Amino acid sequence: MKNVVARARRAQARWGCRATRERLSVIRRARRLIADRVDDLVAAVDAGRQRGPGESIMAEALPLADACRFLERRAERILAPRRQRAGLPPLGLSGGTLEIRREPYGVVLVIGPSNYPLFLPGVQVLQALVAGNATIVKPGRQGSDAMRALQHILLASGLESDLLGVLDESTDSARSAIASGVDKVVLTGSAATGRAVLEELAPRLVPAAVELSGCDAVFVLESADLNMVARAVAFGLRLNAGATCIAPHRVFVPHGMVDDLEARLVAALRGASCTVDEHVARRALDLVSDALDQGARLLTGRIEPGSIFEPVVLADASPTMRLLQADVFAPVVSLVSVEDEQGALRASVQCPYALGASVFGDEAPARDLARAIRAGVVVINDIIAPTAHPAVPFGGRGESGYGTTRGAEGLIEMTRPKAIVTRRGRWRPHYSQASRADAALARHILRAVHGRGFRQRLEAIAAAVRTAVGRRTRTPGPDGGPDNA
Repeated sequence: MKNVVARARRAQARWGCRATRERLSVIRRARRLIADRVDDLVAAVDAGRQRGPGESIMAEALPLADACRFLERRAERILAPRRQRAGLPPLGLSGGTLEIRREPYGVVLVIGPSNYPLFLPGVQVLQALVAGNATIVKPGRQGSDAMRALQHILLASGLESDLLGVLDESTDSARSAIASGVDKVVLTGSAATGRAVLEELAPRLVPAAVELSGCDAVFVLESADLNMVARAVAFGLRLNAGATCIAPHRVFVPHGMVDDLEARLVAALRGASCTVDEHVARRALDLVSDALDQGARLLTGRIEPGSIFEPVVLADASPTMRLLQADVFAPVVSLVSVEDEQGALRASVQCPYALGASVFGDEAPARDLARAIRAGVVVINDIIAPTAHPAVPFGGRGESGYGTTRGAEGLIEMTRPKAIVTRRGRWRPHYSQASRADAALARHILRAVHGRGFRQRLEAIAAAVRTAVGRRTRTPGPDGGPDNA
């Protein structure tokens, strides 16, 4: 593993020196190949999964190609150095320029998930490369085929082979990469996995962006179209057999609308079924059983570990139930009756996860509520799908992690800032030991610039002028500044 990281570091030194435009030429060719080889990509993504090619194209291949185009159009401007005058601070520190540069970390380890093995780690790889990093990917379970397919596309597009390494799916391979000295880790996974990885990184002070589990909320306003809400929640439960980090699991609905939504949601899910991993199904069954014991009511659905899983809808749920505070990677949703929006917000924050949320209702009040929701991304009058837009940054709060992937913010996440401050002229009064007169002048300047009220500031300006005039009688030092001798 040390050789893999060392080769990546040498390749990154060359890659990072290339202009962003040159790096984007690889991404542009890769986008064309994604379109040309979509069937091969879908076959790699669907290996061992129970989903059709249409869903894989829409959920993985298409948004990955869109992410390429977003980078082609926006990356140069996002990563360009920013120059500005340093302003007019006191005590002779004015006169110069400030340049802010975005520089790559070096070697970025991407630890991918199992649920979307191409799109989620793929975008992170693309952004890391465009930012000038080398990348090493540890795929999630059954994700190797998808990552190797993307690797082949990028190499065919002109990427140097050492800039993208694909490890095996074992936990040990990620540990070995971290021990070999990567410069940043980008993880998509469960909260438990996030804690384990961060424990490995802490002694080495390696930074990370961690997008972790979710138990997403849906907020229903009195102005909401309940038919749309039911269809949206049903879509979220069916998508990828419920194995989506921002799938709906908690629906907060006003008291008077509960019965209507229950009926519509049951109808929207009629005949729906999917296959869920046995371990996931057993955990979901335990949590659902616990909720039923505490007074929840089963509206529809069936869980049988190792067989067909019909999406489960519970009514009369409480935000304190374990089910509503857990990251269930299965199609299970609970309806919580609330008095009003404030009641919904109070109920929502009892969950430790805060990845995404949806609000349904008239746009103005929905926007007001969205601003108050504790979540990394909030969608109004839709669910999940809009977050795949390449401009949308993605990241969580609380036990859903921190840091950002995707969008302009995700690209910046793959860099660290460097500030370059340039001074002009030769006057450097701060080089000399400060005298009492210097302290007085500094006090007057502080009040002149930051004091309370116009009169106080005006008096401070006059005092500063008098003090400065008095200092001019002192003998200038050899560097042109005042001499305190």
